[in-house]
Amino acid sequence: MAGRYDVVIAGAGPAGAQCARDLAARDYDVLVLETETEAEFPRQSNKSTAGTFPRMMASFNIPNRVVQHFTDSVVLESPNDHFVQEQTGAVLDFAAFKRFLVADSKERGAEYRFDARVTGPVLEDDNIVGVQYNRGEEVRGDVMIDATGPGAHLARPLGISDLERENQAIGIEFEYEGVEPNHPEFADCRDAMMLRLDHELAPGGYAWLFHTGEDTAKVGLCYIQNESYRRNSEEAMTVDDYLERWLERDPRFESARRIPDKQSHRGSAHVQAPGEISTDNFMAIGDTVPTIDPVWGEGIDKCMRSARAAAVTADESLSPPSIDTSAAAMSAYDTRWHDSVAPRAQSRLFMTRLLYLASNDRYDRLMRDMRNLDLETLARINRGDKLAMRKLVHVSDLPLLARFARLHWTG
Repeated sequence: MAGRYDVVIAGAGPAGAQCARDLAARDYDVLVLETETEAEFPRQSNKSTAGTFPRMMASFNIPNRVVQHFTDSVVLESPNDHFVQEQTGAVLDFAAFKRFLVADSKERGAEYRFDARVTGPVLEDDNIVGVQYNRGEEVRGDVMIDATGPGAHLARPLGISDLERENQAIGIEFEYEGVEPNHPEFADCRDAMMLRLDHELAPGGYAWLFHTGEDTAKVGLCYIQNESYRRNSEEAMTVDDYLERWLERDPRFESARRIPDKQSHRGSAHVQAPGEISTDNFMAIGDTVPTIDPVWGEGIDKCMRSARAAAVTADESLSPPSIDTSAAAMSAYDTRWHDSVAPRAQSRLFMTRLLYLASNDRYDRLMRDMRNLDLETLARINRGDKLAMRKLVHVSDLPLLARFARLHWTG
């Protein structure tokens, strides 16, 4: 089936569907190609823990009906200590959230083709002019947008994607009942999103427990295939093995059992700074870039913001009288991405890589240090302010800093 649209988007995840939502609201002819069938969507791609914050909900007019549970705090755990930050949040029903974005963008006029597996770009004079799908069909557009995630089915053939295996995070999550979120040996995780730094459970990464009400929770872990993973991981241990270890060792899960009919959530993302993200007639958004926050792993807000930045750029480029979809015009998206999607990406990446190199004992001390800081300093640290980050550094950290320098500054 052939056709031509103002914008063709590959992928109906949060980034792709939100971009379609914004562009359809501006009366553009938008087509979204999605691999999954409409009847099963989003079965295969339902991979996110879906923790987010009120800013995202308000900015993108997301209804409360897709929220699985509202939370009041964020808890950070180390093997022997913890830190609690009062911070309202929301754990979304990720499948319901994705279905809402698709349905709402359809109501605004976007067209979807499900069961349409994107296989690559259509090229003329080395420029992308369309999208191939289902190994033989194609559709053309003025602007093409890749929202296929780490697969980068359009960006990779265009030489835009530079995702690196050593920066790939592997994750798994299940939903459980019979969880004790307020066990006396740990911080109170009722109505909380908890992240645990512990190399015994997640070498080079972190584990999590997101309370979803009463005795239920989303429980999972991820690790990045980085130097810390190589140093702390155990041979032949898989991500499933590490999760099983946590469930067996942690008394909060003594009576936990997987909730029937709830899927396992498996996925991957890359934690690295983006390279090129646009070229002639083309932009990459969401996890194709990549966009996930390097410190806390929160991806929904940044995916949605990248979608909006791309939609605004496409709107500018396609507005008469001077339609311009050249690389120079598309580069406005790059500027917006660095200014409004992830303005301190490099600083936060620096903080993340240093954090994952630390030992379990250092994580315990980090919890104590954070409790001694005021809220403004903590906020500055979270924003990637290096001056504020110095308040968490001790003389005893010099060997850690030297190792970090050898790994990341001398190649």
